[in-house]
Amino acid sequence: MSKDANWQDLPKAEFGFPGPLRNALVEAILTGRKTATTSLLAQYQLSGEPIESVGDRSVLVDSHEQPLAILETTQIKVVSLSSVDLRHAIDEGEGDKTIESWRIKHTAFWQCPEMRSKLRDPEFAVDDDTEVVLERFLVVSRIHTNS
Repeated sequence: MSKDANWQDLPKAEFGFPGPLRNALVEAILTGRKTATTSLLAQYQLSGEPIESVGDRSVLVDSHEQPLAILETTQIKVVSLSSVDLRHAIDEGEGDKTIESWRIKHTAFWQCPEMRSKLRDPEFAVDDDTEVVLERFLVVSRIHTNS
């Protein structure tokens, strides 16, 4: 039995919220353009979920919760928002060519009503000192289901 034989038991890898953003991020992952992501440390603290470790695997799902691929974490670190570098921003595969454009998009997402609701903080705001989790990953296999 392969390491991925029980992919149904792996945690979900959900990018953005269901809809156009998630669809675009999933496509970027599956085409290899997106090999990194950034999350708020506050999300982990609120949910009680542990931060991923190198070697951890998860199941990439689309906006309809359909499993598409197995991802493996290759690097993880917690830094302040001001410490995110251009290489990481580019590797997120969303077309950013400057750290400024990356930060504008991410700040808007993290301060959107859906994220503020998820964080249970209607006033949530990010600044240079906001702690974020930088993750690098790779697609180790595609999932083909009969559904």
